[in-house]
Amino acid sequence: MTTGDVRGWQRRALLAAGAAACLGACGGGGTAAPAATRTWRMGFSPNPPRATVESVIRGIELWSRRAEFAIIHEEVPWTKLLAGQTPDAILDADKVELVRYLRGKGLQLIFVGDLNDGLARESEAPQLRAAGRSITEPAVQRLYRDYLLAVDRRLQPRFIGLVAESNLIRAAAPSLYPAVVRTANDTAAALREAGSPATLMASVQVELAWGRLAGAGSFAGVADDFADFPFVQVLGLSSYPYLGWSRPEDLPVDYYSRLVAGRSLPVMVVEGGWASASAGAIVSSPELQARYVTRHAELLDAAHALAWLHLQFADVDLAALPPPVPPNLPLFASIGLAASDFSPKPALAAWDALFARSYRA
Repeated sequence: MTTGDVRGWQRRALLAAGAAACLGACGGGGTAAPAATRTWRMGFSPNPPRATVESVIRGIELWSRRAEFAIIHEEVPWTKLLAGQTPDAILDADKVELVRYLRGKGLQLIFVGDLNDGLARESEAPQLRAAGRSITEPAVQRLYRDYLLAVDRRLQPRFIGLVAESNLIRAAAPSLYPAVVRTANDTAAALREAGSPATLMASVQVELAWGRLAGAGSFAGVADDFADFPFVQVLGLSSYPYLGWSRPEDLPVDYYSRLVAGRSLPVMVVEGGWASASAGAIVSSPELQARYVTRHAELLDAAHALAWLHLQFADVDLAALPPPVPPNLPLFASIGLAASDFSPKPALAAWDALFARSYRA
């Protein structure tokens, strides 16, 4: 939500560390009674505040103590794939040791692949743009399918997401969207044909579904996404509510559950958070972020969510980024629960209080 390298670092970046989570349909506010237990698992991604192996390892050492899941959410390595490198070889070099390291911490794996630009949904993936290629090409679609098959084979994630923020892609990139639908569905079919045991997901952008991404609009829902991606066994949720709401307490208790009303489909938050610093038109603070973490648990409880994945454990160190820095990146840079030097924010204590709850399936 690049240059490809910047985005890969900020939201998806993975270095090979082993190589060194109701009110009525009107959706009013309110406060749910706090639960003594939780039914949703918690986790982070290895995304570091700065691109060093030491930063990756330091982050994992800190967040793995307060997590059950690890998530890898990334744009696929188009440059290497287009150059003829095999998916297995790429994964062996870049991911296998990292995943082994994460599993050694007792973490279960989730993998989500992006089909276009994660920070500019109106655009092709940066590496495809640089190569003059497009996801609309059948040959490029096959590369995505083959890479996800290799992810399943080599990394064996418990959950695989085949498209991220599908409703946002549909709204922002209508010329790309049919190819996104085709690629995700073809990949799902190939995974099933290969006998994959993974649970398949697509994710939607929650603020857009509520009509809040560009002002106070009306609830739109995600019915089109269910129709376009019938393989979905779990609905992934991308939620950055500070983009559309001023206070965490204003979020309706059915903020997530309304999206799947009438369906027996579980949900899982796969990315998002609340900024701890003001940026652009966004006004926030560490105290607001901590209140969001507490409020978020109520939304997860109301939706009977399976999991809550917070991609960025520590803030992105914007000063360390190579130029050009995407202009919207500062809006997301402070969503970490720790500062870029790993010092804790108030939100981390709120997370830890939730993690301390007894988990029950």
